[in-house]
Amino acid sequence: MEDGFSTYSSLYDTSSLLQFCNDDSASAASSMEVTDRIASLEQRVQMQEDEIQLLKSALADVVRRLNVSEEQQAMGSRRGPTKDAALMRKSPSAGSNVGKPARPMMATLPLRPTVNNGTILPKKGSGTLPSPSGPGSRKDTSTPASKSTVRRANSNEHVGTLTRKDSGDSKGNRTRAGSTGSNSSGKRSDGKQRDPVFNAGMRRVTHCKEEGYVKMYLKGRPVTMHMPKEQVDSYCLEARADLPGNKLKLDWVYGYRGRDCRSNLYLLPTGETVYFIASVVVLFNVDEQLQRHYTGHTDDIKCLAVHPDKITIATGQVAGTSSDGKQLAPHVRVWDSVSLHTLHVLGAGFFDRALVCLAFSKSNGGNTLCVVDDSNDHVLSVWDWQREDRLAEVKCSNESVFAADFHPTDSNIVVTCGKSHLYFWHLEKGVLVKKQGLFEKQEKPKFVLCVTFAENGDAITGDSSGNILVWGKGTNRISHVIQGAHEGSVFALCMLRNGTLVSGGKDRRLISWDGGYRQIQTVEVPELFGPIRTIAEGRGETVLIGTTKHFVLQGSLDGDFVPIMQGHTDELWGLAVHPWKPQFVTCGYDRQVCLWDSSSHQLIWNKSMEDAAQSAGFHPSGGVVAIGTQNGRWLVLDSDSKDLVTVHTDGNEQLSAMRYGPDGNFLAIGSHDNYIYIYAVAENGRKYSRVGKCSGHSSFITHLDWSVDSQYLVSNSGDYEILYWIPSVCKQVVSVETTRDIEWATHTCTLGFQVFGLWPDGSDGTDVNAACRSSDKSLLVTGDDFGKVHLFSYPCSQFRAPSHVYGGHSSHVTNVTFLHDDGYLVSTGGKDMSVMQWRIV
Repeated sequence: MEDGFSTYSSLYDTSSLLQFCNDDSASAASSMEVTDRIASLEQRVQMQEDEIQLLKSALADVVRRLNVSEEQQAMGSRRGPTKDAALMRKSPSAGSNVGKPARPMMATLPLRPTVNNGTILPKKGSGTLPSPSGPGSRKDTSTPASKSTVRRANSNEHVGTLTRKDSGDSKGNRTRAGSTGSNSSGKRSDGKQRDPVFNAGMRRVTHCKEEGYVKMYLKGRPVTMHMPKEQVDSYCLEARADLPGNKLKLDWVYGYRGRDCRSNLYLLPTGETVYFIASVVVLFNVDEQLQRHYTGHTDDIKCLAVHPDKITIATGQVAGTSSDGKQLAPHVRVWDSVSLHTLHVLGAGFFDRALVCLAFSKSNGGNTLCVVDDSNDHVLSVWDWQREDRLAEVKCSNESVFAADFHPTDSNIVVTCGKSHLYFWHLEKGVLVKKQGLFEKQEKPKFVLCVTFAENGDAITGDSSGNILVWGKGTNRISHVIQGAHEGSVFALCMLRNGTLVSGGKDRRLISWDGGYRQIQTVEVPELFGPIRTIAEGRGETVLIGTTKHFVLQGSLDGDFVPIMQGHTDELWGLAVHPWKPQFVTCGYDRQVCLWDSSSHQLIWNKSMEDAAQSAGFHPSGGVVAIGTQNGRWLVLDSDSKDLVTVHTDGNEQLSAMRYGPDGNFLAIGSHDNYIYIYAVAENGRKYSRVGKCSGHSSFITHLDWSVDSQYLVSNSGDYEILYWIPSVCKQVVSVETTRDIEWATHTCTLGFQVFGLWPDGSDGTDVNAACRSSDKSLLVTGDDFGKVHLFSYPCSQFRAPSHVYGGHSSHVTNVTFLHDDGYLVSTGGKDMSVMQWRIV
């Protein structure tokens, strides 16, 4: 055995490492330059890593030799003396283990992490562990599309369960080899029964009955959660939890997707306005203030078409990834708007990335459907949708395609337009033949943005130069030009039933034109609503407009336009419910704070801010609401008048939690700088004085909850710590006996004994963004990274607790909360910018 150690020790001279460890030149007190100190520290860390690797190798060799000798000893004792016995006697350890089974390798040795070119590969771009002063939010927002690109076909973010488990185990064992090993080693005396252990990928759960705690491993880090005294004797880790008796029904969706989608707003004969946001198609009856929802899609919807029968609807979605890591192919769903039943699913496995344009034919009874996908070649395909049969396909363009439509009198002609192109396609014997639009003397625009048709069959296009061009029927030449129809791009064209052409553009003007393309009248939409993205004909004289700032407006060509739907225009994180009214506040990176009425589904007020907002919290009186921003500033607004009450700044990083104590006398603010700032509150939330800050977390604060008596505070952090505090003096509470029986007023923390069952198998600790317990303490709701809202029974303190799962969001669900009376709950989507209200049934 000694020769094994000597072999390894000869490989590496530790004297230089000892010299470095005793060297004080890299400390803050040193006179060395900062860059030299950093270089010295890096060198020291590298040497220590090499030393650890060496020790691991040596340990592995020792254990291997032990196992071999023990196995030989065991074999020898069964078979009697053999010629190997003499060799075994030489081993000093052999005699002490005679007759004992060989020691299991796996319990002793940490798994080797995946190594590539000497670098340990982390799972995510944000590094193995959350940084104390992490990026912009709980999700890494360093790239603009960090979340929306997560769900695409070629992305590796949400890998399959197997891959995730593998990476998790190796990483977990590397991070906490000591902790993991000590639990399975001989710490307990042999007389005591071993604790039950569940292994589920990265989640390893153990139960210590004597000390009354459950220990769960997230990303290899142990999270110890102590149970209330009354449960210590009766708790069983293997017991099965029950599904909740209640379920959720989608009640209302706030928002509209107008910024990057076109032709996605129509009026149906039923009086319902149809549009989409996230993965939900909304059918909104404005007169009766009722919504119905088509929820057949699994990810972002990007395009919509209405059949000539005005009942059948086609919608196309992007590629996505399910929560178990399976790729979801982009496809078209054709469905009935009366029954909301899916009739056909087209092109799963054929389309690439996403669908960008859809249109039904007009002249042959709407039997064919043309589709353009978002592949590099933007493939145009024509389908007999009832037979689910592809009739033709062709590479449309390497550049973006913005619109595609059938000719109204010839179902064999399709027009497509986009970046620097306009194509007329003729379907002949299963082949699409292209004719390019000839601009001739007319300057070719950079983008042809929209197309519609006149009654006589002429094609009409709007472009980025602000011109409207008319193309003679059956030709690819310009027959008429409206030069400079708009200042800036023409985003939308709509031909009304009476032959009037309506155009809308970046200049926010809605202009009507007669049959000779002479201007009739102009209406300018207020700047608040943003440029016009799409136009649809409403009832009688009314017109519907969708804008790039996510408003749906209704009005007439000579009157005012009023919003019938509106929403946020950037990632959403902040959500807070009024303590006794049916109201809630949302806020996000679009610098808007919105107060909504959950009964009337109306916006009560919205306020623009200077900074992107991250979090919100109502004072127990309901009179004020506190808003936390991304740069350390926080504001208090009057909830009736939206007037500013006060502004403060704590640190310069995002404030991820704003929580008032139940008695209203304290405000706790969780920051990404690892501190919890405590303020004394007076005059019903109108006066604030700083008490201090709670210091002890080694990573950013993610969630906070107060005790019922407002005496204690519990916090979670990015490195899965659970800490307890006495906020009035900013002191940490370390006594388990003090904290285990505290009754909590709310439960938004995702880590804790009462909620640890919410974590799914293979979770990496960042998958669940938010949790909320109902006021009656019977239900727990969570929002995860896969666009799902989960409803659990509360307490949720059994491993692998079952839940009802609900889709609708197409991005990470950033926040969830019950309304004050537990009759409804609200969820917010990150990149999908939607707010969804669910009824508890």
